[in-house]
Amino acid sequence: MLRLFRRGLFAAALAMLALPAAAQERSITVASTTSTEQSGLFRHILPIFTRETGINVRVVALGTGQALDVGRRGDADVVFVHDRAAEQRFVQEGFGLERRHVMFNDFVIIGPAADPAKVAGLRDTAAALRRISAANAPFVSRGDRSGTHAAELRLWQQASVDPTQGRGQWYREVGQGMGPALNTAAAQNAYILADRGTWLSFRNRQDLKVLVEGDPRLFNQYGVMVVNPQRHPHVKQADAQRFTDWLVSPAGQEAIAGYTINGEQLFFPNARQPEPVS
Repeated sequence: MLRLFRRGLFAAALAMLALPAAAQERSITVASTTSTEQSGLFRHILPIFTRETGINVRVVALGTGQALDVGRRGDADVVFVHDRAAEQRFVQEGFGLERRHVMFNDFVIIGPAADPAKVAGLRDTAAALRRISAANAPFVSRGDRSGTHAAELRLWQQASVDPTQGRGQWYREVGQGMGPALNTAAAQNAYILADRGTWLSFRNRQDLKVLVEGDPRLFNQYGVMVVNPQRHPHVKQADAQRFTDWLVSPAGQEAIAGYTINGEQLFFPNARQPEPVS
């Protein structure tokens, strides 16, 4: 009898020791873009979310196309990206639940201060890209199926330019995220399309500067979706929904707005506002 009592006490002690570990295991995986990671946004907002909810967030930072593929495979609970057309397909194909607006910033064309293509100050992105192409000026493309890459390809199409004709010459695809692509542009004194958030947090600027901005076509919207648990029953739907609800809540929107570098805001919450018409 005494032995059984001791065994019971031992089992109870083990269970009590296991409780904190179990609590710490409450977590979700978010597949997101390199821009949200490399800009430092997640380092700012995720600790706030975890303090409020007790839910830890593991981020897998990839290009938008790859992040959506992670969601399709069920290897994430949430997808948080910036290619609205691809996001809508993700939902229509049954891989994601409701898509929700979260925030926006803009793209900019970065280039060398010498500006051999003479695009500085233009607000017409199509005209700027045509000048870059005509000058055979080095242009670095992410080439990684990211939201930024998709936006770049749309902009070339609007400019009626096929940049692949210059592949291996002036048009250089690196197949990497925003930070490494910016490093390549800095090393090669090349033009590049970048999201403003990553640019503001980028340190290795060398001779690069913002040359083209302000075109409505450079608007950059971010959206978030819970991965559909009917496709992948292991998805932590409740905690994933808690995260997406928090992002669009006043608390989450305030956290996003509060992230600045040198006093400049990187992302602008718009969960409850219509996006500008471009």
